[in-house]
Amino acid sequence: MATAPVSQVLNRGGAFLIIPCRPEDVFTPADFSDDQRLIGQTAEEFVEKEVMPAIPELEAHKDEHRMAQMLKKAGEIGLLGAGIPEAYGGSGLDKISAAILAEKLAGYGSFAVSHGGHSGIGTVPIVYFGTEEQKKKYLPKIATGELLSCYCLSEPQAGSDSQASHTRAVLSPDGKNYILNGQKMWITNGGFADVYVVFAKIDGEKFSCFIVERGAPGFTAGAEEKKMGIKGSSTTAIFFENTPVPKENLLHEPGRGHVVAFNTLNAGRFSLGAYCIGGAKKILEASSKYSKERTAFGKRLCDFGLIKAKLGEMAIQIYAIESEVYRSAGMIEAAVSSPDAGSDKTKQAMQVLEEYAIESSISKVAGSEMVDYVVDEGVQIFGGYGFHEDYPVARAYRDSRVNRIFEGTNEINRMLIIQMLMKRALGGVLPLIPAAMKLGDEVLAGPSFEEAPAGPFAEEEKSLEQAKKIFLLASGTAMQKFREQLAEQQEIVASLANIVMDVYAIESTLRRAQKASAARGEAASVMCDAARSFIYDAVDRVEKDARTALSATVEGDTLVTQLAVLRRFSKHAPLDTIAIRRRVAEAVLAQDRYPFEGR
Repeated sequence: MATAPVSQVLNRGGAFLIIPCRPEDVFTPADFSDDQRLIGQTAEEFVEKEVMPAIPELEAHKDEHRMAQMLKKAGEIGLLGAGIPEAYGGSGLDKISAAILAEKLAGYGSFAVSHGGHSGIGTVPIVYFGTEEQKKKYLPKIATGELLSCYCLSEPQAGSDSQASHTRAVLSPDGKNYILNGQKMWITNGGFADVYVVFAKIDGEKFSCFIVERGAPGFTAGAEEKKMGIKGSSTTAIFFENTPVPKENLLHEPGRGHVVAFNTLNAGRFSLGAYCIGGAKKILEASSKYSKERTAFGKRLCDFGLIKAKLGEMAIQIYAIESEVYRSAGMIEAAVSSPDAGSDKTKQAMQVLEEYAIESSISKVAGSEMVDYVVDEGVQIFGGYGFHEDYPVARAYRDSRVNRIFEGTNEINRMLIIQMLMKRALGGVLPLIPAAMKLGDEVLAGPSFEEAPAGPFAEEEKSLEQAKKIFLLASGTAMQKFREQLAEQQEIVASLANIVMDVYAIESTLRRAQKASAARGEAASVMCDAARSFIYDAVDRVEKDARTALSATVEGDTLVTQLAVLRRFSKHAPLDTIAIRRRVAEAVLAQDRYPFEGR
């Protein structure tokens, strides 16, 4: 089987599992340019001045047009056109700036969802797949908010399985229009959008995509859904009854709707990770402030060890996801702006996002589960008041839950991570199989006296190397047993995906800490603490997931042998994580915010 040379593999999606990198290879928030920081500041100020004061009105839906007005205001100062090239009236932001923008707009979940529904998945299909005429017609007005857009994929009986769509499109007898019939569900911005990116099957067979304008005959938007969270956003069903759509509004090619959908979701998943970071930071900030205001048993809440443990771990979890999201953003931007990328940057961006689909799924899953953890602990710190709607954590708790569902459920994305890795491995694109075979030889040869990593992060370097070996051990064993049927073993696949996500986070946090340690100072010291604590706990999770996968794959003496190897790989020196969380918590409390901002 042919295998790509290392030089070609280095920048491939998923290569982090087998190819080492250096701290200087990894982009971190400390590398933000002044312009990128200014973009974040502009977005943050907009949310504080325009969005946050309007939350009560938005939550109560007193004015059904209020969110639309908010988006249009954002468009007036250039916050809607990040992904639109300058040639079509957008700002054409680099991928790092776009991630910063998403993070800083996430202070209020409903606005973040509405913004993403318009500027992200509601815009990307036209940017990537629109004809020149379609781009000129729609993108300039989408960039300014004159036209608001949305993405219509899900149906009552077709959620994650999008290609099971029942919405049909039939070419009219005169050949001028496609006639749409069907229904879409859970459409963000559905109640006020002007432009709808709609998926339907031509003649009930060819899954395709269309641009539909509000006001088309037979088009109606349903009533607002009664949701558990993100109440300030618009979510409706959409109905088509013999709705004519001009033939020139077909997006991409007939039967290629899955290409539009998958590439759009890749972009959406990556952005979602950034939105989750922003939401989590706001709750950490609120929790820190409240813990200093509230007293119990004659002490402030923040003086209790268990509250400090929560604040410290909240910051550590945010740090890990922030590290991997901006690492991914750096890799994507480097590939898009490469001198070898060619003149068509839009096409290149689409190809790059497809290349890093694994990392995008990691951002989505890890980010959504991190923010769920943070808001849950936020409610706990607020106690009874955390269960009260007058306090921000109750709303954030409800709002965060949907992140694990949309842009493909976390279960679907876990499956995708492993399926994409195995496809690349079997195709020889990513040399996972040779790496697993080499590991097998190492295991058979028994323990060796290799030169151990040196330096202040020696233990963490060792943990990273061993975690990668554990993935190869568990995935190689599963592939050997189940081969092409591995995808049917969903519980095993989920455990393998968990290992992949932890490996990426371990390496991302470690490299970021190593870069920070060169700067020295108290802030850098606390950041290094955060990395060490995260890595220590991650290794234990990796060992547990590998044991779960191996125990479901082999048995008897083979299992005993594999578990013995696993124990050898998962050994790591003890670490006082209690003391580390206390130090991180003190850094949070000193600023009443996430302590590693921009570092």
